[in-house]
Amino acid sequence: MNADAHLNLETLNHAALKRAMGCFATGIAVVTTQYEGGDFGMTCNSFNTVSLDPPMVLWSVQKTASSHAAFTRSSGYSVSLLAADQRDIAMHFTRGTPAERFSGVATHRLDSGRIVVDGAVAWFDCALDNVVPAGDHDVLIGRVLDFASNDRPALGYLRGQFMELGA
Repeated sequence: MNADAHLNLETLNHAALKRAMGCFATGIAVVTTQYEGGDFGMTCNSFNTVSLDPPMVLWSVQKTASSHAAFTRSSGYSVSLLAADQRDIAMHFTRGTPAERFSGVATHRLDSGRIVVDGAVAWFDCALDNVVPAGDHDVLIGRVLDFASNDRPALGYLRGQFMELGA
């Protein structure tokens, strides 16, 4: 097999792997932090529970993400689990400068100084406990300091499409 054929096979397998992983439904969250006097936020679908005692959660950030240093070097992060009617917010936090990502989005600042999205079905404010390198991402494990939730339907993601969860 020549090098070009091998490269094409790797690309094909990567696309197939991504498609296969997309078969697992996830929630959609906006994760925020405060670092060196600025606010940073991004959309993620890798949020998960780690432990109830002590209360811990995790999410992963790509090592090449523009806000990688802010999240891995800050003292913590907040996670806003988006409601089904917040698809536009999910897309809004995927592009632009840090300031542009917060522009026009209803939010409020927690006692920790971190921001959560208004109307989210739940939010968690976390102290950064550990950063674990994992391939092209880092897994950020946080200890939950504060949280709130409601009964609204959540925003989900499956096979590249947004969906309503818990309706």
